[in-house]
Amino acid sequence: MDMPRPYRSVLYIPGSKDRALEKARGLDVDAIIFDLEDAVAPDAKVEARTTLSAALKEGGYGARAKIIRLNGLDSEWGADDAAAMKDADADAFLLPKVNSAADVDALAAIIGTDKAIWAMIETPLGVMNAAEIAAHPQMKGFVAGTNDLAKELNCRFRADRLPMQASLQMMLLAARAYGVVAIDGVYNQFKDDEGLKVECDQGRDMGFDGKTLIHPAQVAVCNAAFSPSEAEIELAQRQIAAFEETEASGQGVAVVDGKIVENLHVETAKKILAMAEAVAAN
Repeated sequence: MDMPRPYRSVLYIPGSKDRALEKARGLDVDAIIFDLEDAVAPDAKVEARTTLSAALKEGGYGARAKIIRLNGLDSEWGADDAAAMKDADADAFLLPKVNSAADVDALAAIIGTDKAIWAMIETPLGVMNAAEIAAHPQMKGFVAGTNDLAKELNCRFRADRLPMQASLQMMLLAARAYGVVAIDGVYNQFKDDEGLKVECDQGRDMGFDGKTLIHPAQVAVCNAAFSPSEAEIELAQRQIAAFEETEASGQGVAVVDGKIVENLHVETAKKILAMAEAVAAN
């Protein structure tokens, strides 16, 4: 099994701030979203393209995935962002408020059909059309825009995120159906480690690959939550060993801790070990 790329922690960094761009080179994050949208004031957006381009050209971000969030194509900056950044040293371009596959086509027409595109799923139409968006040949990642989605849904913020569950599940279903990375939304209270852990654990258990973060102080909690635990690694190793031993002997079924181990369990176990290896190497 190929080593997967971890996306446990995905940190937003303003593309207009030299100090933040420099600091990001030393952070223990799996991916960086270099933001030209919400994190940049309107009067700084044009200059931010030059600032970010220079930082990416200088490099130093190591194995971290580099994702550029553009302004929406319906804004006065979006198309120029895409044209200015299309040749930047980035792994993907993140488009806000994607409502349909047509929005992805519009970006591809500017940056080319060979570039990876990610989508912010943060509108009711985006949620309902998540499958067609995920099916686009250039679509490689979904990011849940939970703040904007909550506003659009007129729902309240709750610790259990019950009002958001249907939307998150639809996004995940589409992502998994088409092999797209799925990243959970941000946790707004960056000084509340306990609340962050609860939401990270929930997102992990739902099936998200990682979580977007708004502050470096959130990174350690997030990385821990989305990394395979020692107990998970040990169980995966025993499941694989038991299954292989039973197959070799040609007798009975594999059982670990009183539970039958079948092919699907072994596949999951191998994914856990591959992710643990990737995290250790990252």
